[in-house]
Amino acid sequence: MFRRVVRASKFRHVFGQAVKNDQCYDDIRVSRVTWDSSFCAVNPKFVAIIIEASGGGAFLVLPLLKTGRIDKAYPTVCGHTGPVLDIDWCPHNDHVIASGSEDCTVMVWQIPENGLVTPLAEPVVVLEGHSKRVGIVTWHPTARNVLMSAGCDNLIIIWNVGTGEAMIQLEDMHPDVIFSACWSRNGALICTACKDKKIRVIDPRKEKIVAEKDKAHDGARPMRAIFLADGNIFTTGFSRMSERQLALWNPKSMEEPISVHELDTSNGVLLPFYDADTNVVYLCGKGDSSIRYFEITDEAPFVHYLNTFSSKEPQRGMGYMPKRGLDVNKCEIARFYKLHERKCEPIIMTVPRKSDLFQDDLYPDTAGPDCAIEAEDWFDGKNGEPILISLKNGYVPGKNRDLKVVKKSNVLEGKLAKKADNTSPAQSKASPHPCTQNEGKLEELLREVKSLRDLVTLQDRRIAKLEDQISKVAI
Repeated sequence: MFRRVVRASKFRHVFGQAVKNDQCYDDIRVSRVTWDSSFCAVNPKFVAIIIEASGGGAFLVLPLLKTGRIDKAYPTVCGHTGPVLDIDWCPHNDHVIASGSEDCTVMVWQIPENGLVTPLAEPVVVLEGHSKRVGIVTWHPTARNVLMSAGCDNLIIIWNVGTGEAMIQLEDMHPDVIFSACWSRNGALICTACKDKKIRVIDPRKEKIVAEKDKAHDGARPMRAIFLADGNIFTTGFSRMSERQLALWNPKSMEEPISVHELDTSNGVLLPFYDADTNVVYLCGKGDSSIRYFEITDEAPFVHYLNTFSSKEPQRGMGYMPKRGLDVNKCEIARFYKLHERKCEPIIMTVPRKSDLFQDDLYPDTAGPDCAIEAEDWFDGKNGEPILISLKNGYVPGKNRDLKVVKKSNVLEGKLAKKADNTSPAQSKASPHPCTQNEGKLEELLREVKSLRDLVTLQDRRIAKLEDQISKVAI
């Protein structure tokens, strides 16, 4: 196990705290599918949860502020004909989410500004290419509209969602089920963990394996592998004696791990969540009632145990909030959305600090919502590092987060094009210019209304906070 020597670290005293009951999301029938995904995805606007659904697959999308009991009749995203296995929010658009399902398809959805009012059964695009169920979907971290999916047909497909095309198919690389697939920080490489006990680092555009390690973990149970910010790989798995392990690898020399640690003998798969800004990894075991966290440094033993958050209830799944969705005024460095059998409970990780000032050592510039490059550029061989933003004054959503047309065949904008095509020829001949001008003006007005609404929400929060501070001073 880990050395219990006290070492200096600003994250040594990080503590987790579950929110009060009225801030949980109650009466949710969380999916019972036997698949080792997190079943939950979160961004600064919405929390999405895969649920039990009769006659197909569905997931809930709730605005973050819609806490309390969720009505059984609350509208769902319900276009799949088989259970949904994985969901992932687009990092460049807080209203776009992808889902993979047992029906062998990947679907991409656009969520309305204030959440769902009616059930959403029409995806923006259906991506068909897998012959067996799709268990993994994950967006490219820096390129717009690039999505990776992995199915039980042992196939990885990389899609250009903007055109609905399967651009890259990585066949014959994995002889067995793919347990996990992860992009590197700039999206140049992908790292996979497979049932054949191998960790592979793949250059998807050259369609070749750059590095691989056989028997990264000797146990037969599922492994997970993620890229760290410095290019190293962090894995979780099981030893031959069924002990849970974590390990750190350098992809340039995979013969021996940088570090290996045994944790315990529980049989739940460890889901790793990584904060690239602070180099802290959080491990949430399926069926566990705890979250362990570790700091990764370049000094031995490289993976340093920090602490454990424990609760009474076991977790069915877990969502992880991106850094820009956290409350920097409360020194919140991570927020998890823990799935119970019938509810979703936010858990806040905080670094105790006495000062109310912005703690810039806890919040270095983090990846923002803007993409670095377009899909076409990435497929042509270009790479882009994440575009960083400061969280000093809190994260304010941009004015226009709608999907932009990259080219005429962009299916994400196809609905608007179809509506335009439905107008009669007589109408289109009579007034082509006024119509386009009016559409432009309407879009501009909608953008202004949205930005004003965001501003009002922000001011309301500030007023509430100031009132709270004044009431404390008065006491």
